[in-house]
Amino acid sequence: MRVDILSKEYPPAIYGGAGVHVAELVRALRERGDLDVQVRCFGEPRDEAGTTAYADLPDLADANAALRTLGVDLTMAGDCVGADIVHSHTWYANLGGHLASLLGGMPHVVTAHSLEPMRPWKAEQLGGGYRVSSFAERTSYEGAAAVVAVSAGMREDILRSYPTLDPERVHVVHNGIDSQLWQADRSDEARRTVERHGIDPDRPSVVFVGRITRQKGLPYLLRACAELPPEVQLVLCAGAPDTPEILAEVEGLMAELRRSRPEGVVWIADMLPRAEVVSLLSHGTVFACPSVYEPLGIVNLEAMACELPVVATATGGIPEVVVDGETGWLVPIEQVQDGTGTPVDPDAFVADLAAALTDAVSDADRAAAFGRAGRTRAVESFSWSTIGDRTLEVYRQVLGS
Repeated sequence: MRVDILSKEYPPAIYGGAGVHVAELVRALRERGDLDVQVRCFGEPRDEAGTTAYADLPDLADANAALRTLGVDLTMAGDCVGADIVHSHTWYANLGGHLASLLGGMPHVVTAHSLEPMRPWKAEQLGGGYRVSSFAERTSYEGAAAVVAVSAGMREDILRSYPTLDPERVHVVHNGIDSQLWQADRSDEARRTVERHGIDPDRPSVVFVGRITRQKGLPYLLRACAELPPEVQLVLCAGAPDTPEILAEVEGLMAELRRSRPEGVVWIADMLPRAEVVSLLSHGTVFACPSVYEPLGIVNLEAMACELPVVATATGGIPEVVVDGETGWLVPIEQVQDGTGTPVDPDAFVADLAAALTDAVSDADRAAAFGRAGRTRAVESFSWSTIGDRTLEVYRQVLGS
């Protein structure tokens, strides 16, 4: 069976959870030995067998970013002819998969990592391109042979966003974690890495890792951290802002936080190598995930695999990963039903987030026990080999074999 996987992100150009998912899924499928897995991704050429990269079309160099994306999709689509299955990830590649399916007659499988109707703030970033991305996603989902949701919560969002979809075509296959790559490292070298970033590994700390986007809820976390005990450090590994506006908001809140907490507020704006992120997670007390929209949250699995308990918003697929009172704390949220995920009462959400974080750092032994339980859950329930098997089951179902 030949499977063509289409994705904007692919190593070494990974900036989010979708890219991690694609890289690990490809590896799991190729390791089976009975599949021909061809990867078609955006960007610079890759030095990897079975992987083809596609640059933006020169004629669209001055066009809106969404149109440049569709130009890459058009180029990809023709090369997929001859595949048995085409499998696309994110709106960036969805239309390429849809067109390939029309052109070559093979089934198109979509994995939903996020949904454009659930991210209306992207209009800030894309302008009219948001309407283009929404068209590409909707057309591809409605025409797909199967849609894979990375959580049961995500499946509900898909069916609510695209009510014409047959529910039997929407499957749940969770994201996963490589528990060998992601495991606690408390070596002397890892400790020196933490210290080099200005963090005291002997003091309690709250760690955040993620992009600066509306959906990640970073402004709520910064407000909540103002209420933490003075000895607690805040470690932000946060970069790649979606817009100048969200970056300015975060910078303003950081400046305000540093005025009230002159020590122990560390902001690392660079995208760090995995080994350094592991070092940060391994020396933290608790991981914070204040997202207002999160289909599953690979970042929570990465923290859990490094034995770090998680304080996270009880939204989307997060409750399918974080077990309240066992591997972490779930913070309740009532959200405006306009697609933004905005808390109905932002002050109450911030207060509840602050209370959960304070509780988490107040008992180091309990936090460590939750961390060990998180590692066990990540290893047992979210392995990539299992996810590869479940994805193959979807392929076989749409092929009728």
